[in-house]
Amino acid sequence: MKKLQILGTGCPKCQKLAELAEEAAKSLGIDYELEKITDISKIMSFGVMMTPALAVDGQVKVAGRVPSLEELKQMIS
Repeated sequence: MKKLQILGTGCPKCQKLAELAEEAAKSLGIDYELEKITDISKIMSFGVMMTPALAVDGQVKVAGRVPSLEELKQMIS
């Protein structure tokens, strides 16, 4: 099971990233768990300075922007 973590304070971009990450995981047919991390100190513990960010299995894949669905599929798979 992949662990998808959305790092952000809950802004519209963070919500969009969460929706797209779920859509990407579903279209790939993978088993996943989505966690939203809104605590600033936890976000910073990932070394992320700009949100929204996506971590897959604890590894930050993108920060500071919302990637396309295709990009997300590549990051998650």
